Amino acid sequence: MRVLIGCETSGIARRAFAALGHDVWSCDTQPAEDRSNRHIVCDIRDGILQEGWDLLAVMHPPCTRLRRSGRRWMSGPGKWTPPKQLPRGRSWADMRAEFALGIHVFTACWTAPIERIAIENPAMNDLARDAMPDDLPAPHIVQPFWFGELAYKATGWYLRGLPQLRPTDTLREPKRYSETWRCWNRVHRMPPGPERARLRSRSFPGMMRAAAAQWGASAMKKVAA
Repeated sequence: MRVLIGCETSGIARRAFAALGHDVWSCDTQPAEDRSNRHIVCDIRDGILQEGWDLLAVMHPPCTRLRRSGRRWMSGPGKWTPPKQLPRGRSWADMRAEFALGIHVFTACWTAPIERIAIENPAMNDLARDAMPDDLPAPHIVQPFWFGELAYKATGWYLRGLPQLRPTDTLREPKRYSETWRCWNRVHRMPPGPERARLRSRSFPGMMRAAAAQWGASAMKKVAA
């Protein structure tokens, strides 16, 4: 099966699919961290989506202005009114440009001529939902600790032609506010810094192994049928 992993530089998802024998490539505007020759440096909107893929998994498209937590920077009361506050050093025009980029990348991937698509993105705010294709379903929300990862991070998957992920190794949750619980929340507790966005968006290997196994098996069954 030909698989494209979009918007990922870590190689975590690519390696998970490759381990199961798939013909898998990743792409991003930045080079791969592992320097793999199976990674293409490009904008995912520049034609690669048309190259005959069986499955597209888009890992970390620009979503900062699409998520619910970013709504306050986009608009005040109602829709598209001036926000009451903006991030330091940023303008409303900056926010709207980033919003437009997120919408364009997401829509290009969702409408690609590929039968099986999974796009990782949080639950969206109302402004983003208004701009999305009419056939976009609600996200399938999973947690890393369902797949053996010692972490909390609600992860949304927008799926077409693929099943929802089934937990493979659900861990017992720690007591709330305990030291272990705080450790599991490390993604949310990361301090500001130049690497924060990249580290917060990294894929979880356990989740990607489950995705490769379950989505790959589902696709191969349909091909065989």
